[in-house]
Amino acid sequence: MDSRMDPTTVLVLGATGATGRLLVAELLGRGLRVRAVVRDRSRLPRELLAEPRLAIREASLLDLEGAELEDLVRGCDAVASCLGHNLTLKGVFGPPRRLVTDAVRRVHRAIRTVRPERPVRMVLMGSAGCGNRDLDERVSFAQRCVIGALRVLVPPHADNEDAAEFLRAEVGAGDPCMEWVAVRPDGLTDGDSATGYEVHPSPTRSAIFDAGTTSRGHVAHFMADLAAGGELWDRWRGRMPVIYDRPPTADGGAAPVPGR
Repeated sequence: MDSRMDPTTVLVLGATGATGRLLVAELLGRGLRVRAVVRDRSRLPRELLAEPRLAIREASLLDLEGAELEDLVRGCDAVASCLGHNLTLKGVFGPPRRLVTDAVRRVHRAIRTVRPERPVRMVLMGSAGCGNRDLDERVSFAQRCVIGALRVLVPPHADNEDAAEFLRAEVGAGDPCMEWVAVRPDGLTDGDSATGYEVHPSPTRSAIFDAGTTSRGHVAHFMADLAAGGELWDRWRGRMPVIYDRPPTADGGAAPVPGR
């Protein structure tokens, strides 16, 4: 990996996932340099593999030694995580149960060891079912019961919660090496991204009983905007925005995509 400081370099975790592949394409499409840690590079589309601005490290992130991880983050301006658990019996209930949390912790530790000249932006993809304890987010008793059960019975939900809570409570607002945003999509779909999307500080509907939808393309676009920095980053830094697909306009046209 090239360790020279490059303010346009983004490290993507979970790059071969359904959302991660779209995020890599978004970042490259904006002229940014991308580093990706993947277990199998063949899972990336050929057009991405041919990109000269994409540097790939084939490895399991949690198996990397500290020095190897430090080399990966050195010179990065942002880290974007689309890590998640495969929706199979083994993926949901098998190891590693704390994939996302452990990855975020290890990346944070590596960044602090490297001591970048300015804070690295961390953009984490979570879910609308994860609450933000900094805000008075109104949740019904029934939803609290369901979320509590998911926390105990479905390890990936607890992992997503813990990763976001690590950023909120342990990294916080004053960390000299990392700033963060935890993006909370609701009801991820592979559907059309033409309608645009809207972003809110907190959920506007129940993630359990009245879930919305969010296309992966919209999530990738929003995360790429955040990773690039600027006014959008300043607006959402240290927060957990919730993203929803925007319904089509009355005339059937597409609503504008925020941040463009």
